[in-house]
Formats: sequence, structure tokens, C-alpha cells
Amino acid sequence: MKRYLLPALLLILLAPGAFADAFQISDIRINGLQRVSAGSVFGALPLDIGEQVDDQKLVEATRSLFRTGFFEDIQLGRDGSVLVITVVERPSIAAIELEGNKAIESEDLLSGLTAAGLAEGEIFQQATLDGVRNELLRQYVAQGRYSAGIETEVIAEPRNRVTLKIDINEGEVASIKNVNVVGNTVFTNDELTNLFELKSSNLLSFFRNDDKYSREKLSGDLERLRSWYLDRGYINMDIASTQVSITPDKKNVYVTVNVNEGELYTVSDVKLSGDLVVEESALDGLLLIEPGQVFSRQVMTSTSDLISRRLGNEGYTFANVNGIPEINEEDRTVAVTFFVDPGKRAYVNRINFRGNTKTDDEVLRREMRQMEGGWASTYLIDQSKVRLERLGFFKEVDVETVQVPGADDLIDVNYTVEEQPSGSITASLGFAQGTGLILGGSISQNNFFGSGNRVSISANRSEYQTALSFGFLNPYFTVDGVSLGYNAFYRTTDYDELNVDISSYAVDSYGAGFNIGYPISDTSRLSFGLTAQQDEIKEGVYTVQEIRDFLETEGDTFTNFKFNSTWSQSTLNRGVFPDRGFSQSASFETTLPGSDLYFYKLDYRAQRFFPVSEDLTLRMHTNLGFARRFGSTQSVPFYEHYYAGGIGSVRGFRDSTLGPKSTPSDNDPDRDELPFGGNIKVTGGAELIFPVPFIQDQSALRTVLFLDVGNVYDTYCTSTTLPSGDNNPGCGKVDVGDLRYSAGVGLSWITALGPLGFSLAAPLNSESADDTQVFQFTLGQTF
Repeated sequence: MKRYLLPALLLILLAPGAFADAFQISDIRINGLQRVSAGSVFGALPLDIGEQVDDQKLVEATRSLFRTGFFEDIQLGRDGSVLVITVVERPSIAAIELEGNKAIESEDLLSGLTAAGLAEGEIFQQATLDGVRNELLRQYVAQGRYSAGIETEVIAEPRNRVTLKIDINEGEVASIKNVNVVGNTVFTNDELTNLFELKSSNLLSFFRNDDKYSREKLSGDLERLRSWYLDRGYINMDIASTQVSITPDKKNVYVTVNVNEGELYTVSDVKLSGDLVVEESALDGLLLIEPGQVFSRQVMTSTSDLISRRLGNEGYTFANVNGIPEINEEDRTVAVTFFVDPGKRAYVNRINFRGNTKTDDEVLRREMRQMEGGWASTYLIDQSKVRLERLGFFKEVDVETVQVPGADDLIDVNYTVEEQPSGSITASLGFAQGTGLILGGSISQNNFFGSGNRVSISANRSEYQTALSFGFLNPYFTVDGVSLGYNAFYRTTDYDELNVDISSYAVDSYGAGFNIGYPISDTSRLSFGLTAQQDEIKEGVYTVQEIRDFLETEGDTFTNFKFNSTWSQSTLNRGVFPDRGFSQSASFETTLPGSDLYFYKLDYRAQRFFPVSEDLTLRMHTNLGFARRFGSTQSVPFYEHYYAGGIGSVRGFRDSTLGPKSTPSDNDPDRDELPFGGNIKVTGGAELIFPVPFIQDQSALRTVLFLDVGNVYDTYCTSTTLPSGDNNPGCGKVDVGDLRYSAGVGLSWITALGPLGFSLAAPLNSESADDTQVFQFTLGQTF
């Protein structure tokens, strides 16, 4: 009925004698206002006191007031020369009640209603509610919920208010019963439907949710289908039609795509055109497409990108390279011309950093290979981004080049970083019978106060032991990237404070050292270091025979001066959780003249990442070690032995338990043999890195399926030293048959306290003497 009020009113106003003659307004009186202010009415009213009005002006005034949306009814009257306006206000919305919605959160729904003009306190209009209802239905249909229904109810409240009740029946998402491609003869239906994100219902659909129809997914699938043909020479392929049919119960969907494949086209000629700015021979090697090949749009586009990047390395950041195919329908060939428009050479105006709330700008700027004022090189800009990622301080690094306003040859390079924890902190407080109160703590920070320096401090104190250590490394001691680091440590044990003898031996040590590193290239370094260390060996009640023999022969106090040299190389794309590139390091450590013991150690570490698919990466890694004593038939000092087992080595075996075992103590022959380590270590393995299901942000998590292999060997042990034979694998010689294997799943998680590592592993060939451990945990180490 209300929609007829305005036309009826206009007829009355236009009827002869409605207001009789025109008159001059001496005053304006408004009746019926409740919430709307008089000022709002006067602001919308195109009439003023003293104005001469007639019927036409009054009709226009009525229209203006209706356009405000405040009123359901408006009547104009005249009391002498006073204009009387009587209004009936629309009700206001007292409350909005939502029921039945799950797929769309109530908060999101209310936000959408507010944007449409439906919110508590707003003026209610039925047309707006009807429009919102239809829009909600469209959203549910876009989600594949074709059986969704929405009922609305307007409940009158006192004081001209209403409550809106929106009852939503979301229904079920329609499942895809079948996806079919019709008209294909070159490729099978399975080949083509495997390209689709939309799948027919299958056993994995519950997890993948890939059998739910949506218009957006279908559009993407059609584009993938079209690209498949264009990348295989069928340039005239056409998608004739697409049918999406729904069963009467609106629960199942059938998708049918009709295609015209067309003919296969090959490449007849490839040439370059335009202003090449570099030698043509330098671009010929970038042409991935050659005469005689089947035409591929992807290969043509990749060639254009390669040429653009090559020109970008020379400063032509805005170079535009277009591959233009010329089709010959008669012989079904394509001649491709790459037209090169280099534009003007661009120079870098400013390099800006954003998002580094903790890290100093200088730490980022010193990693830059692209300099301000130089021409903009795509390669150097990307290399600078990679170097920032390798620092390990940032979860994500993005770079964009922005043209400077008013200049066609200047750009700004903006790096945006997202910082992540780059250290670890631990604290411990406990009490143990025989040792008393135990206090401990450690801090390791690779980006100390945002300076880029690495600092580690640890302190542990109990009634019988004190341990302190400090380490510092400045990776940019000089502007050329020469690093300087130094460390100091102190550890002492007092057995007089122990109530129970539980240790086989202890080492009191103190020392200090420094190292200097030199960059050889952007990806490799060479470092040298010196360390002075004094060790004092203390026996326990159950010290094993091998240690007693060593102490009787060599003494119990040793001062050694060690020299070490390390060569390292890394092309990893990130400092934490890399998934591309490789790294390797080889180190040599030896004691110097003046030392009490003479020995050397060689170590090699390497890892390489191989992309398997978009989501899967294979990591291969190894860790090898060899130690030997100068001028002696004895092994290196037992406290310099290698150990294996645990996270970072061979998971599934308890930490440091693999390899040769010691003989029992003379004081207690019944005690179990203890891990004694050896002078050769061989470990390695493979990991398949896969994304964590149901987690959007994967940058702080890594999950792997792994196969670990390794062991420790002592080539000096004999039947007169360590027990040998099958009961003591690794003793006497390096035997591949003694290698231990394990498989399982591992997870690493970067937290505010540092990286956490977990693994569940199953040893594959453990022996009775091995100490296995299925679940393992570590803080402060990634794998």
C-alpha cells in the first residue's frame, strides 16, 4: 500500500484547487517528527520563508523529502500563509538477529549488512532488506550451496522501532558427481580432467574439499585447459560451451566442457626485432623456441621474460619484450618475432626498507648488491633480496621497484621484510638428590639488539658444577664483509660436593679463542681461528678402563693450542627453512706446536635441495668427520671423539649412543657398556619436505618425512682396548654393514623462544646393544 502514497499525493497536489492560488510562505511548521531532527528536514527542503510557491514547487519539495529515505508518508497543508508539513517517519532498526549461518561468520554478515545500510539505529527500508537477502543468496550459490534459503521477518517494536530477524538455511554444498570433457581426440579425458581443480567426489575429497563446485574454480580450470592446448601447439583450440547441471535435489553437480581442439602448429621461424641495445648474440642463447618445434605459448612467454631480465641486468628495467606469433593457416606453422622495446636505462634513486622494526637499516643495507645511483640491475636487485633472506632474521622478504614521479629514468627500490625470532632463550630451575639446587640459563641471539651481531651467553650452576660460556661474532667487522668473532668458556666440577658417585669422568676446561672470516665471493667464505684451551680430566667411581689407561699414559692435565680453518659455500635461498640451493663446508682443525697433545680433525657438511613439485622438496644431506693423532698408534683423545644419534644425526637412536662401546668399569663389572664414540663419523640422509595440512602460514613450520643413516667408527680399537665384534659395531674398521638406519616424521617450529624440533622415528636395523628412542625433542636446533 505504501508505494501508492506518493503517486496519490502527487495527484492531490496537482488536482485543481489543491492549494488554490500561489502564496508566499510566512512560516513552515513540521508535525510528526520523532527521531529525525527539524534541521535535517529543513536541510532537504528546497523552500525558504518568504518564497512564493505554487503547486509545482510543492510537488518538487515533496519529492526532495521522500528522497531522504526518512519518511513513509508526507502530507503538505496550508494554514493561511503557513506551510504545514506532516510526516510519518520510517521505523529505526532496534536489533538484527541472525540464525542458522555457519559457512559465513556472523561478524562478516553484520559487516555486510552495515555496508548495505542495515544496522542498529539506522532507518529501516524494506527494499534494502530485500536486496540484501538476494545478495546473500547469490553468495551461497557461489559457494555451491544451491539449496540455501533465507527468510526475513520484520517485528514491530515500541517507539516506532523494528527488529529484523534473518533466518538462514545454508543447505549443503553440492558435490561434483562427474567432470567430463567432450570433443577431445588428441588427449584423453583423464589427462584433461587431471588439470582441473574441481574433481569428482573421491576418498580424499573430505580433506581436499575439491569436489565442491564454485564458479571461480571452474573459470580457473577452463583457463588451465586452454593453456594446456596452447602450450602444445593447438593454437586454435576453442572451448565451445560449458554446461553445469544440478540434480533436482540440488545436491549433485555435473560439469561438461565441450572443446574444439583444432590442428597442431609448429614453429617455422624465430627472429628478433626492435632496439636490442645489447649484442644479438647475447640474446640468441635465450631463445628457448626454435624452428621445427611444436609451438608453445608458455615457451614463447618464458623467452620474452628471459630477454626482459637480460635487458634488466643492463639497467633497462622497463624493457618490454613481446613475442608476436604470425600464423600461416595453409601449412599450419607459426613464425615468431620477439619485438624488443628497451625504453630508457633506469637508475636507482633510493633504496628503502620497511617492516624492520627491530633490525637496524644498516644491517640490511650492507647486504645490498644494487647500489643507489647506479643503473638498476634486475640481477643485483634479486641478489640483494636473496642475501636478506639468507640472514635468517626475516620470515619473508618482498621487493618492488617504483618509478619516481616526474622522472622516466629513475626508480626507487623498496624492500619489505617481516621479522621473525632469530635466537633462543632457555632457563632451568631444579633440585636433584645428591646434586642439590640446579640453576641454569642460556641466551643465543643471531641478531643482537638488531645489530646483526651474534651473541650467545650461558650459565649453569649446581652444588658440584659451574659452567659459563660467551661467544660473539661481528659478520661485518669491516665494510668489506670481514668477520671477527671470539669466545671464552669455563667449566669446573667438584666431586667433593657429590653425595653419590654417578659419573664415569668429568672434564674441567677453560679457554678462549678468536676467528676471522674473509668473503671469497657472494656465496663462499674462508675463515681462520685460534683457540687456547686447558683440560683437566677427573675420574669418577665408575670410570671405564679406556679412560684409566689414557690417564696413566698421558696424564690428566692438557694445554692445547688449536688452529682451525673453514671453507664454506652457500646458495641457499633462506637462512632458516631453505627449500632451494645447496650449502657445504669443509673444516680442518689441528693442535699447534707447544700443545700437550697432537691431533687433527677433518669435517665436511653438505646439503642440497631438489624441487619435486610446487609443494614438495627433497633434501639430501651428509656430515662426515675424521680425526687422527700425530705420531701415535693411539686414537685421538677420548674427549675429542665423534658421537652420533639423535636429532641432527640419526633420529630414532638416543643422543650420542651410536658407535663403539666401552668396557665395563673395574669397580662395577656388571654395569652396562657406555657409548665411547670414535675417530670417524659418517651420517647422512634424505628428507621429503611437505606443507603442514590445514595451516595457511608455512613460514614458521617445517614437516619432513626422513630416512637417516649413519654411525661412528674407531679404527684404533682392538680386542685389547674396546670390545670388538658383532656386539660392538664400529670398532676396529669402517664397515658399511654397521651403518644404522631409521625413518620417520619430523617437525620444526620457529617460536619466540627459539626453534623447537620434534621427531617420531622407527629404527630400521637396530641391534640389541643399541639404545633406541622413538620420540625426540630439542630446543634451539632446526632440521
